[in-house]
Amino acid sequence: MTHDGRLIRGERTRAAVLDQALLLTTVAGLGGLSLSQVADALGVSKSGLFAHWRSKEALQLAVIDHARAQWTDRIIRPALQAPRGLRRLWAVHDTRLGFYEAEVLPGGCFFANAHFEFNARPGVIRDRLAAELTDWMTFLTGVAADAVTLGELRAGAVAEDIAYQTESLGVCAVMQAPVLGRAPTFRRARRALLDHLRPLATDPTILPEPT
Repeated sequence: MTHDGRLIRGERTRAAVLDQALLLTTVAGLGGLSLSQVADALGVSKSGLFAHWRSKEALQLAVIDHARAQWTDRIIRPALQAPRGLRRLWAVHDTRLGFYEAEVLPGGCFFANAHFEFNARPGVIRDRLAAELTDWMTFLTGVAADAVTLGELRAGAVAEDIAYQTESLGVCAVMQAPVLGRAPTFRRARRALLDHLRPLATDPTILPEPT
């Protein structure tokens, strides 16, 4: 096998391991993730994983990066196809809820789970998660600010408050859905943001009708 062939196979192995690790963390937690746990789930030797990650912390950080890439591919990138402004703000929320509805991850949301788990545990992992949340809130705020700048939200609308409301509804929905029922919870989360945005919109017809 050529060097390029080995490199490609190695990257595929790494991606497969991270896919499995991401699934495991949404059920068992990021703090409990270990090379042994992932190796057992994949039916491979633990020693084989050391070629990619030399420590538990290195694996945890890699899983966070992998989760961010998935979030970008499945939520941010599709939402960015919507026009800037109110339509894009709605698309971010709707696409996120659609990701949860599809049950891509068995434990719901990697980031929501990990933030709750590590909020009171200072260290490298918490710092990385905090940076991810900061980036996400900056993105949401920017999307909301675009809607204000374009005149689709009233001049008094505060982008940071809208971003906070949007994030709160997303986290609340994914946490409550397994207990209170998936369909009604996600329907309520969509309707709640529409109810919040409609009085702020200069042209409410831009927004879809609640279902």
